[in-house]
This record gives sequence, structure tokens and C-alpha cells, in this order.
Amino acid sequence: MFCSIQKFLFQPSKTQRKETKDSKGEEKNKAEEKLSPCLGCLNGPCLGHEHTNSKHRVAAINVTSARAARSDFAKFTTSTLFSNSHFTNHESIPSLLDSFFHFAEAFPLYHETQLADDIRESEYGHLADHVCLDYSGVNLFSHAQMNQSIATSSSSPPPPSAWRPPFFSISYKSASLKSEVKYGEKDSGFEFAIRKRIMSFLKISGEDYGIVCTANRTAAFRLLGETYPFQSNKRLLTVYDYESEAVSAMVESAEKRGAKVMSASFSWPGMRIQTAKMKKMLSKRKKEKKRGSLVFPHMSRMTGVRYPYLWMKLARENGWHVILDACTLGPKDMDTLGITLIQPDFIICSFFKVFGENPAGFAALFIKKSSKEVLQTSILARSIGMVSIVRAGKLSDLPEEEVDTTSSFSGPIPSNSKQKQSEIYEEGETSEPGGPPVSTEAEEEDKEQQEAYEGKEEKEEEEEEELSSEIVEVLRKSTKHNSEEIENQVEVEFNGLDHADSLGLRVIHNRLRCITNWLVIALTKLQHPHSENGNSLVKIYGPRVKFDRGPALAFNVFDWKGEKINPVLVQKLADRSNISLSCGFLQKIEFLEKYEHLKDTVLEERVLENTIVSDNKKKEDHNLGIAVVNASFGYLANFEDAYRLWAFVAKFLDADFVEKERWRYVALNQKMIEL
Repeated sequence: MFCSIQKFLFQPSKTQRKETKDSKGEEKNKAEEKLSPCLGCLNGPCLGHEHTNSKHRVAAINVTSARAARSDFAKFTTSTLFSNSHFTNHESIPSLLDSFFHFAEAFPLYHETQLADDIRESEYGHLADHVCLDYSGVNLFSHAQMNQSIATSSSSPPPPSAWRPPFFSISYKSASLKSEVKYGEKDSGFEFAIRKRIMSFLKISGEDYGIVCTANRTAAFRLLGETYPFQSNKRLLTVYDYESEAVSAMVESAEKRGAKVMSASFSWPGMRIQTAKMKKMLSKRKKEKKRGSLVFPHMSRMTGVRYPYLWMKLARENGWHVILDACTLGPKDMDTLGITLIQPDFIICSFFKVFGENPAGFAALFIKKSSKEVLQTSILARSIGMVSIVRAGKLSDLPEEEVDTTSSFSGPIPSNSKQKQSEIYEEGETSEPGGPPVSTEAEEEDKEQQEAYEGKEEKEEEEEEELSSEIVEVLRKSTKHNSEEIENQVEVEFNGLDHADSLGLRVIHNRLRCITNWLVIALTKLQHPHSENGNSLVKIYGPRVKFDRGPALAFNVFDWKGEKINPVLVQKLADRSNISLSCGFLQKIEFLEKYEHLKDTVLEERVLENTIVSDNKKKEDHNLGIAVVNASFGYLANFEDAYRLWAFVAKFLDADFVEKERWRYVALNQKMIEL
């Protein structure tokens, strides 16, 4: 119903259609010239050329104009939406249609994203009843495509050639990471088709990069933690303003192998990188010939802060290896990266089957071919989550112990895992292990590592043996399945990737920019009634209204007394309203002198289970932060998703809302939630 009304509101008149048709090409060219001066200048100073070039002098002027336009965007948006208005009762907020009408007036470019609504309505009908804000990322297939496949498979089994995605799963394998990069590109068949389409979608050249599939994002980070030479390149610098399970796994492995772990700091309240400290950590030191690795996400998936690509360029200039965490990027954000300009040594990205429903998927670890030689041989790494992608129809051909049909990734939590998710802070990643069960005893681990790195000659011999065994393994599997793969070769259709390609970067960015900034303003307009100081219901962490803010919000809900409501409780209550949110823990926050008086009231101490720290200082650094609720918007999100979240949060304006929900749940004979 809402979609139909939305189309009606956006339906142009005959005169408007004629004017639009005549000026469409001209406006598009002007917009591209103004907003996309050059690839390098899009997110900060030009990374690839000197500004003495005439093209880049024009680009510099356009960047200045773009900055002014971005400032005007924030001022106009703030002054237009809900100007001089506050809402003290959840029943007083405007209706969905009224809110959308004012939203469309404030963001006239939103109507150009109508194609996204059409795709969502026709291909992702399950999202009509479910607001999925607990993760975002890249989905391979559409919901309609999956249902069509299920309908086909529910009757008499079709011939093998009729199987279509998303009927695939993952099979764990033991292999050398370096040999997997070297020989994996020679594969053919089903997995090769998936790899080829993914690299094309991400604009990553197969001539420059090899790809290794892993069970999930955590497994990919752990693989690098176990194979990167931290004995010689000792430093590991991470740039995360929140606690990341995947990065923590890499840090743990790196520390055991002698790494000195450092982290960027983030300034309160905007959560921007502290530039001076970051530059100091990246700069060269006279006695150090080899630096280490920088783990860099382009955006914080908690606060939505975007980080300039310039940091990766600066790191490479100072001898660092760069690991790009692309899991936080939107489906088409890689189009702006310019791999040929930055050329990170490693790229990690995760994929899942269907957005909002099917969490099965895998992660992809891209390794620059000229950087693969830096990786070391590790016995332990052979058992960390490297996988093959196989058709579901082929599972019977594989030994049972090699097959895992519940693959995990950076994505939503299955329904049977929600209880566990609500008890811990996560970043949208399942709790599935990154590989088959292996021994994790400290003594055995140390022994394996010692044997793996005992001497140079032993390492070289061991590596040659592993490479040889890998070749044999590839040939064995190829002999077993190659004939079937060729015989049953079919074209793999990736409707999810095709939908993102059809929308393009500009449409996706404009759409999410409008939705996210509207929600930021709407949440800040909720205020407790009869409070002496006009206490706000919601506190947002990170950027407020900004042209280039990412589509993620970190926030907390406070009661009329000013006390924070447990983020996990907010998450559970949202789930009852078919709104999926996630929780996180902001960290590495530093307060400048003018904000120092807020430090004790803002930060909270969190007890980390099973964590042993050697001194009080380290304990304080790891335990102080802010537990928050997170909402992340994917390219399939629409205005109604943001409105439903706003309407849900507004219910907390009722001082008895939580207590009412408790008793309503009891009346329905449901399990009592702990407050």
C-alpha cells in the first residue's frame, strides 16, 4: 500500500516528464562533473597525481565547491525537517504518509531512486514485514530467485543441470594459503563462476589479485594473523572505533607470534581519527627497516564515520602492508576505491545468499599476487576456515566430515541463535567456528608454531612439500568432480549482484544519504515530557547530519531520569516489532581538554570474561567504552524502514513502556525477559 502511494507522489506531470527528458543528459553530466571531480580527489587529497596537472587544478576547484555544497546540505536539511518541533509522546509523531511527504520535499533527489523500491517490491517481498537493520553487505541472490528454486526442488528432483543458486554450500579444506592463491585460479566450474563474478562486481583484477574463500570474516582475519610475518614486521595497527570479533581474532594470533599491536584513537564527540597520533604511528623510524600491517576499514559500521583513503596511501609510502576491510563497504563502494591507485596488499569482503532471510554465505580474502610471498607457512593456518564452494546437489559426493551446511559469515544471526546474540556484543557475525574442530591447547599451539618456524631451510622444505601436496589435492579433486562440472555446467545467475549493478553507486549513495540523515534528525526530536532540562530520549554517537556520513547509526535510549536503557533490552523489544538491530561496544575514545569533564559520565567499564591483563593500564584501555545499539542500512532499505524504527523508539517516551511490555509478554505465556 505504501509503495503504491509513494509511486503516486513521485509520478511526474506531462510537462515535468518532457522537461526531464530534455535536460536529463545535461544535468547528469553537470552533476558528475561537480560531485565526481576525479577518483583520487573524491575522498580527500588526490592520491594519484600532482595538482600541477590542469585536470586536477579543475578538480581542486570542484572539491572546494563540493565542500561548500556539503555544508549547505547539512544546514538546509537541519533547518527544513521538523524545524522548531519536538515530540514528547509516541502518539504525537506524524503518520507514515505525512512524514514521507515532508521527507520527499526535503530530499527531492530521492525520487530518482524509485528503481530500488521497484526491485525491493518485486524481488524482496519478505522485507515488507521485516525491518532488517542488524547488518548490511553484499547479497548474491534475490528472495524471489530463491523461492523459485525452492519451488522447483520441492517437486520431483530435476536433472543436475537444472540446479540453480542459491543451492550451494561450503566444504572445509586443509590447504596452504600461498598455494591456494597460486593454484586456485586454475580451477573451473561452479566455484570458478562465483569467483569470476565477484571479482568483476568488485572491480578487482584477476591479474593482480588471487582469491581465497573462507567460512567467514573472522576466519579470513585469523588466516592473516597466522601467516603474516610478525616476527620481522612486528607492528599491527588497527583502525576500529568499536570492538570487532574478527579483528580481535587476528590480534590474538598476532600477539602470540610477537606482534606489537597498536590502535588508532577517536576524538569525542565526532569519533573522528586523531590525525596527529595516527600520522606518528604510521611514520618511519630510523632503526626500523620493516614496519608491519595496517588493518583499515573505509567506514565504521557502528558510527557511520567514513575514513579518507589517504591513510592507506600514507601507510604504503611508509613501508606498511595494507589490509582493507571491505566488509563495511556498500555494494558499489569499491567503484570509488580505485584499486589501481591504492593497491592494498589484502582485501577482505563477505557475501551472503539473500538479504534479510538466508544468512549462509562465505568471505573472500583477496591477496595481491606481488605480496603473497611475504606470507609464511603455518601448520595451524591449514585448519582455519578455508573452504570450497560446492553445489548443494553435490554434497552427497563429499565425505560427511568435510561438509558444513551451516556456513557463517558477516551477516544476520539465524533464529535459533538470537538468544545467544542478545547476550553478547557482536558486529553482525555468527558465532559459528571458522573451520572444523581443531585443538586449541596453548602447549600444542606453541609446539606447532615452533616447528613451523624453526629454521630457514626447514621452512623452505616444508613449504615445498605442502605445495606439492596441494597440487596433488587439486588434481585429485579435479579428477573426481571435473567431468561432472563440465557436463553439468550452467550459467550462474547472481540476481542480488545484478540489482546492485543496475542501481549504481550514485543512486545507492543518494538513497542511503537521504534516509540516514532523516532518521538522525527524527531521533533527536524525541524529548521526554515534563523533564526539567528537556532531556532527549536518544543520544547519537559519531556524526550527526552530514553529506558524507555512512549508513550506520550508533545510539542509546535514555529514560526520563537520564539513565541509559540497556542496549540489549532495546534490541530484544525491537525484535518483537519485527525490527532487527545489533549491539556494539565503542572503544578507543579520547577526550580533548574541553570535553575532559564528560569522560567519567560518558564512558562505562565493561568486564571482559576470560581475559587476563598484565597491568591496570591495559585493563582500563580495553574495558572503558560505550555499549550502544546499532542500526545499519543496506541498499535495499527504504523510508518506511527508518520510520518504523523511529516509531518504535518513540514508544520509550512512555515511562511505563518497558513494564507494559514485560506484562504483555507474560500474558501471552512467553518467556520473561530479564531486565
